[in-house]
Amino acid sequence: MLASIFSLNVLQTALELGCIYALVALALFLSYSILNIADLSTDGCFTLGCAVACQVALTGHPILALFAAMAAGVCSGFVTAFLQTRLGVESIMAGIIVNTGLYTINLAVMGFSSTMSLVKTDTVFSLAKGSLSFLGGWYKLAIALAMILLASAAMLGFLGTRLGLSIRATGDNAAMVRASSINPAFTITVGLCISGALCALSGGLLAQYQKSCDINVGTGMVTIALASLIIGETLLGKRTMLRRIIGVVFGGLMFLLKDAIVGFYTVSEETKALALSFLTVLSVAIVGSCYEYPVEGGVIAGGGDTKYTAVVDNLFMWLFTIPSAYLSAFVFRFPPVVTFCFLKADQLLKCIPNAIVCNRYRWVRTLTRDDEAPAR
Repeated sequence: MLASIFSLNVLQTALELGCIYALVALALFLSYSILNIADLSTDGCFTLGCAVACQVALTGHPILALFAAMAAGVCSGFVTAFLQTRLGVESIMAGIIVNTGLYTINLAVMGFSSTMSLVKTDTVFSLAKGSLSFLGGWYKLAIALAMILLASAAMLGFLGTRLGLSIRATGDNAAMVRASSINPAFTITVGLCISGALCALSGGLLAQYQKSCDINVGTGMVTIALASLIIGETLLGKRTMLRRIIGVVFGGLMFLLKDAIVGFYTVSEETKALALSFLTVLSVAIVGSCYEYPVEGGVIAGGGDTKYTAVVDNLFMWLFTIPSAYLSAFVFRFPPVVTFCFLKADQLLKCIPNAIVCNRYRWVRTLTRDDEAPAR
């Protein structure tokens, strides 16, 4: 009975992909959480690693392909850092510029073809299949798990070194780092290069795992990584660096286990596809919820401005969420996923007015009376 509602193969595949994608989450952990930089070049960098690994693996060097992918990721991270530190481009814009440019570069690396195949080519997984024959069909999971454990241990050790501590301090207070005779441009460059290397390594592993590469394979990597960061920090917290790194990896596994969770239920393929789409939309919406709820309901309302929270919630609900969802479902008859996006879009949109109001500090209210009679 259990086998009919839950496939062990689905769980195995989810764990394998979770370990591979956890490298992307680890890369974004360094750039986003440690350096406090919104690096949007992740999608293009992931595809770059995938494409480079495929080209090198086709020459008969699958292990070298992973190092080549990491080298390509370092180049991507260096260009992103150069735009920020030398040309004064904002981090978000620098990521968009690099991500856009990488699309053409990825096509060139792939021989101006949208797909590549490694079906008849040796990969790190096929080479290790004989050595790990005692594991049966779980040898791919063992390799992916070994890679993420090595990357996590290296990240933990590096962040404890002098250079790693300087990178962490740069994310906390760049002015203080500059006053300590440390060049923040150098620490940012090193951090983004390492982040790019991890992201490209993940793409190279995925290319050899699925024995193919597609020009759009990196689409949505930022979503997966951010969802992994949020899930990991929510469940395990961020008191120590070890706990934060474990949380990132654990979050990536939990995000990819959504396929296995849906597999618990005996539903049609159409229903399963809708459920997976809804889970993906929720993973994006929760990014806004994690900011919107504590700021609006905690900081602003807790500071005394309860009127603002009531006005914003009602305006977004009655003027945007309900009308847009109604038009999407009953007038334009968009797919259910699009309607669900309209229902959850307010979680992201409300972050804009909340950030503006919170940073103006006009929500602070005096909670004591100046004319209060003195106690007798």
